[in-house]
Amino acid sequence: MVLSLGSPLSSSKWQNLASDRGELDQLKIKCMICGGYHMTADHQRFLSEMPQQPEELIDDLIKMRLYQSEALNVADSLTQADLRKSLFLKIAGRGDRKRERLVNDLIKMAGGLDQAFAAAFGPRAGEFFTDAKRYSNFSRRRFLRNVAIGAALVSLASCGVQEQTPAPTETSEPIDTSSLEKTNLRVGFLPITCATPIIMSEPLGFYEKHGLNVEVVKMPSWSVVRDSAIAGELDAYHMLAPMPISMTLGLGSTAFAVKLASIENNNGQGIAVAMQHAGKINGPADFKGMTIGLPYDYSNHNLILRYYLASGGLDPDQDCNLQNLPPPDAVAKMASGQLDAFLLPDNLVQRVVFEKIGFIHLLTKDLWPGHPCCSFVASQQWIDTNPNTFRAINKAIIDGATYANDPANRAEIAKAIAPREYLNQPVEVLDAVLTGKFDDGLGNMMDVPDRINFDPYPWQSFADWIVTQMVRWDYLPAEDANYDEIGEQIFLTDLARELAEELGIEAPQELARVEQLKFDTLDPDNPEEYLQQQIEQFGV
Repeated sequence: MVLSLGSPLSSSKWQNLASDRGELDQLKIKCMICGGYHMTADHQRFLSEMPQQPEELIDDLIKMRLYQSEALNVADSLTQADLRKSLFLKIAGRGDRKRERLVNDLIKMAGGLDQAFAAAFGPRAGEFFTDAKRYSNFSRRRFLRNVAIGAALVSLASCGVQEQTPAPTETSEPIDTSSLEKTNLRVGFLPITCATPIIMSEPLGFYEKHGLNVEVVKMPSWSVVRDSAIAGELDAYHMLAPMPISMTLGLGSTAFAVKLASIENNNGQGIAVAMQHAGKINGPADFKGMTIGLPYDYSNHNLILRYYLASGGLDPDQDCNLQNLPPPDAVAKMASGQLDAFLLPDNLVQRVVFEKIGFIHLLTKDLWPGHPCCSFVASQQWIDTNPNTFRAINKAIIDGATYANDPANRAEIAKAIAPREYLNQPVEVLDAVLTGKFDDGLGNMMDVPDRINFDPYPWQSFADWIVTQMVRWDYLPAEDANYDEIGEQIFLTDLARELAEELGIEAPQELARVEQLKFDTLDPDNPEEYLQQQIEQFGV
């Protein structure tokens, strides 16, 4: 016998009905809230007793033996916030990756995990869904899917195991992908904050928005990225801004034509120094004799560090020991005493502060405000084979980078890119980098809003400065430094402007600009003169 009740039965009616049947526990009453078989009044009472904080709910689930203590041991290294969210996604997502992604969407729409619980279980849950539908940036199709996840959240409060409710039929028109040569893509990245637009565009839906299904693939080092690109193992790549120049010109490897499609980040690097040198480093001359870590020869990290050391009268190749190393290894090497300092992405710079093994000497924005660091790159061969897909993914990343450039979105992005499959960094570290509110390791709380920016426009004057420094430090013969040709052929500035305008984003009309650095100014019309002035002023 199954009864559907629009309102709870009174106690007396329930007892009379039970007497007629003979036994209370033989009746099945279908709850009008969750669809389970119990009294609606019992469901409402159960909801009123539900823990209101996520950690309290997880504690209850552990006590109910839904999670054994042994299974939780693997999460010892996670922060409390990571653990709460991981367990919650496990429950609501039910092992389905797509479903977990939808749960993530709901959490984002609510403003965080705590707010999602309040939206799902609180007295104003209905208003949340109404407001989300009205004001959310998500499409109607994705909103309808999120409503299904709302039902999944509410079902956590029900008294029994329910069968999974299918998502509502999607009624909006699907994205037209008929012109794309392929929609399933794999993009390589290194786990650093410089890759933020490439990484966040997966969990935050920018690839999906542009009709693409993109898997971002974590890479161990820049040399592996280079070799993988030459071998054609992935579709596109996160690369250091000088790498497309060095690869196309055949510097350090076989010549292989690649294009810099858009800039991933500006600024976002720093010089970290081991704590034993605290109080001894006041300027570039104080680095004499030190072992300093760098990510790659063909990086702005290397070129900017050399620029800084030379300003203090040092010859970087004679007066310091510069070592290339994979960025993820840097913190461990400093902790073990193998590095005195390094110039690397800010999540690693901030991590040494977090671990109390080092301090921040300076940010690279203090040497070259707005400088490029990393970029989104594809090979010329791949672009020729997949021209429409290339436009679509570059457009998605420009869209994501513009979103990331808004400080109001930084806290959300920090949470999105923190997990193990992406940066595997504490959210506190990423918050410090992305918001610019950070401890420098010497007891000073800093507030630098432009510590990192995400302007995707690839100024060709970036290429001019890079080439001058490649010549200065003997990576490129001066006779091969065809400044205008290199910038125009490798940096796709016109395309970046075109895609930005299609997105409704204002973009510069100029190809190049004057670059103002700490010790000098680069006029893109006279790069050779700029280089000669540097050599005359600093001796190298």
